[in-house]
Amino acid sequence: MITLAELARQYQPSLLHDFGHLMRPEHHFALRALIDCRTPTYGEMSYRCEPCHQLQTYCHSCGHRFCPKCQHQSNSQWLARQQQKLLPINYFMVTFTLPYELRQWVWHHQRPCYATLFETAVETLNTFASNDKLLLGKLGMTAVLHTHNRRLDFHPHVHLIVPGGSFHQNTASWHTKTGDYLFNEFTLAKVFRAKFLTALKKKGIQCPDSLPNKWVAQCQHVGSGEPALKYLARYLYRGVINESHIIRHENGEVSFRYKESKTNTWKTRTEPVVKFLWLVLQHVLPKGFRRARDYGFLHCLAKQTLQRIQLLLKVSLEPLKSILKKPHLCPCCGNPMRFILFSRQPEHRPWRTS
Repeated sequence: MITLAELARQYQPSLLHDFGHLMRPEHHFALRALIDCRTPTYGEMSYRCEPCHQLQTYCHSCGHRFCPKCQHQSNSQWLARQQQKLLPINYFMVTFTLPYELRQWVWHHQRPCYATLFETAVETLNTFASNDKLLLGKLGMTAVLHTHNRRLDFHPHVHLIVPGGSFHQNTASWHTKTGDYLFNEFTLAKVFRAKFLTALKKKGIQCPDSLPNKWVAQCQHVGSGEPALKYLARYLYRGVINESHIIRHENGEVSFRYKESKTNTWKTRTEPVVKFLWLVLQHVLPKGFRRARDYGFLHCLAKQTLQRIQLLLKVSLEPLKSILKKPHLCPCCGNPMRFILFSRQPEHRPWRTS
């Protein structure tokens, strides 16, 4: 299998030459993490099998949230926590997408624009909920930022998984939105556009002048909500491309496959390796920026409210099971091996994640 690490090691000088002027510190750090992941640079772990005294050494992973080899456990833990919050009602996926004319400008102002995208998307949905006769309250939402489309182009949008109901704090009552319709997509887009541009203006950020009047919002019924959560979890960690989708590397070019959303068929895109690496790296988020956030009664500080809702809806919860890492097994006898030593090159800086 062709890996990003192999391509990055081979083409790093060319990448820095062609795109170094666009790279921020987080891009350089992500690139270094990809290259050094599971090499002695990040340290080595030694294990010993007690029955047969076999010794085995493994290189430490980088732990970077953008690395396709890392964060498997974090991904599973996030999904498990979200599944614990699921309610026995209809769920909706609402997506707000920034227009093409704004994207290049947004890329150069990522932190304030992404934060505003989250804020105004949530504010828009809460505005609609407060005016809905069946809801009349604040919603719970799980929002996940995506910056790419399936072709890996820069395409910033935010997905919000919304339970079809609201909790009225004053009366301690739950209001369910029946049917498979939540809000009108055209009106959502119109209100979101106004709120987004107004919020940026209040922050003193000047947008480009020539922006389209019509923006895009989608509001889809997604059943129980679990399939939508699993879809979002795939891109929460481990970068924007599955390495198994990189199908060819020859003559300085890379081909990768992707599934086109409109036709649901597999397509292939071929680019020079350096451009492909930049297509991937351009989606590294600003340092410390959280891609996934919970709001309303799904927020971590609203646990008591969520418990009251679960009680009203007669939800029975199983205890959240700990997701343990698989033990290292002895290649000779198959018994679990015991960790005995961690060593690191002295010149390497302290291990940390991004």
